[in-house]
Amino acid sequence: MAALWLVFTLGPGTPLIDETAAATGRLTPFYQSLVAAFFLLFLATGWAYGRATGTVKTHRDLVQMMAGSMGDMAYYLVLAFAAAHFVAMFNWSNLGLITAVHGAAGLQQLSLPAPALLAIIVVFTAGLNLFVGSASAKWALLAPVLVPMLMLLGISPEATTAAYRVGDGATNIITPLMVYFPLILVFCQRWQKDFGIGSLAATMMPYSIGLLIVGVVLVVAWIGLGIPLGPSAPVAYALPRRRALGRSPRPPCVSPGRPALRPPAGSPPRCDRRGRDPGGCGGRPLRRGPQTRPGTPGPGLRATRSRRRTALDPP
Repeated sequence: MAALWLVFTLGPGTPLIDETAAATGRLTPFYQSLVAAFFLLFLATGWAYGRATGTVKTHRDLVQMMAGSMGDMAYYLVLAFAAAHFVAMFNWSNLGLITAVHGAAGLQQLSLPAPALLAIIVVFTAGLNLFVGSASAKWALLAPVLVPMLMLLGISPEATTAAYRVGDGATNIITPLMVYFPLILVFCQRWQKDFGIGSLAATMMPYSIGLLIVGVVLVVAWIGLGIPLGPSAPVAYALPRRRALGRSPRPPCVSPGRPALRPPAGSPPRCDRRGRDPGGCGGRPLRRGPQTRPGTPGPGLRATRSRRRTALDPP
């Protein structure tokens, strides 16, 4: 399986390398195939190990094991169901966008550099992690506000996600709300019966603070140097340019087979009977031929709607 994957990746003309794309996008098919490739690799390896040890005799045993593994995901599925409703209502109310715009305006007045902003995000996430242990629920709460707010300040979503992950991983070991905190406590009580929640938090506190300090320094240095976070994942973000408001200058009126109609130099512009200068053509309207728009009468109606001559018209 691994050899076949390497052939598909390193061989000439393979489907996992886009040779027609740019240098940064040639490995996009390879990245997209990682999930399926790892699934097949671990499935084949687990099947072979189960057959050798006798735990997997038929395909029913394999399906039963996979169903048991999905049973452990029930907690996450229930959490994702509630988080999806929260995100949908949050987006429907536009509270995230309003908060992001006002937050970006406030941070812009502070004139803080990007490394300082991301350092604040790391510390804020580490503190929030003590009360909300689930990383996915915390990200569902913060992402609709943090990502657009920092994009307005020129920080890419990838950099915001990296800062969030640094802060989330620093205080996991000292919060009792972490999913694996009871499991760690049970393992510790095998050797020390009176080992409790306070003992575990006090033991891991120096490691948590050290990880947080190192993470903040790493984020500040990385963002300060402007090193990309990965392929096509820059640190900075540039907002798309908005089109300038107002009318664009009209092109000169040109009739088929005639040059552009311009007023003589030094002469006042002539206007039509409504006092307008149609398109900057010196008051002389463009006389169209028999071409008509779809659904309009033919050129016969043009004679009945012809404009009357006035004293301002040229002879």
